[in-house]
Amino acid sequence: MTRVLVYSATLATFVLASVLTVVAIIIPRWISYHDTAIGGDPVTYTYGLHQRCSSTHEKACTHFPTYTDCHGKDRYFCSMWRSVGFLMSFAVVLEGVIIIAFSTILVGGRVKREGGWKIMAFFLMLVAMVQCAAMALVAYLYDWDDRFFVGWKLDISWIFTTISWSVMIILAVVLCLSALLLPPEGGYISFRGRRQYLS
Repeated sequence: MTRVLVYSATLATFVLASVLTVVAIIIPRWISYHDTAIGGDPVTYTYGLHQRCSSTHEKACTHFPTYTDCHGKDRYFCSMWRSVGFLMSFAVVLEGVIIIAFSTILVGGRVKREGGWKIMAFFLMLVAMVQCAAMALVAYLYDWDDRFFVGWKLDISWIFTTISWSVMIILAVVLCLSALLLPPEGGYISFRGRRQYLS
C-alpha cells in the first residue's frame, strides 16, 4: 500500500507544481517578442492570458483580449485565447480540490491511504490533461496565427505550464507504482488465507 511518506512527498511536489500554474496565469508572458528599435532602445511585446504588454506604450500593460479583439477577423483568436484562460482557471480549481483530497487521505488513516491512490492518480491525470490542452492551444496559435511572425517566441508562462503538467503525470505514475510495489505501511496482509502481522 502507498505509505504516508509517499503521499506527503507527492503532496509537497504537487504544491510546487501548482505554484507554477498560478504564476503562469499571473505573469503576462505566454508569447513574447523582443527586438531593438532604430535608436537602440529595446522593444518588447508580451501576451498574457488577461493582459497584453508593450514597452512602446505609455501604459505598459492593458487588458486583453479587448472588445475589438473579439470581433471581426480576430474573433477566432479571441475565442481560443479565452478558452486557454478558462482551462488554466479550471486547472487551478482542480488543484485546490486535489490538495484538499491529499490532506483528507493523509489524516484519514490506513484504510483511506490503501484505496486513495486511485482517485488521486485520476485527478492528477485530469489536471495534467487540462493544462496540456491549454498549452497546446497557445502553441497552435503561436504557429498559425498571423500576428505571431518570425521573432515571436513561447515564453516563461508557457514553459511553467509545460513543467507543471509534466510533473502531474509523473506524480500520478509514482503513486500508482508505489501502491502496487511497496509493502503495506503497517498492519497485516493476506497470505494463503491467513493473516500475517507486519511491524
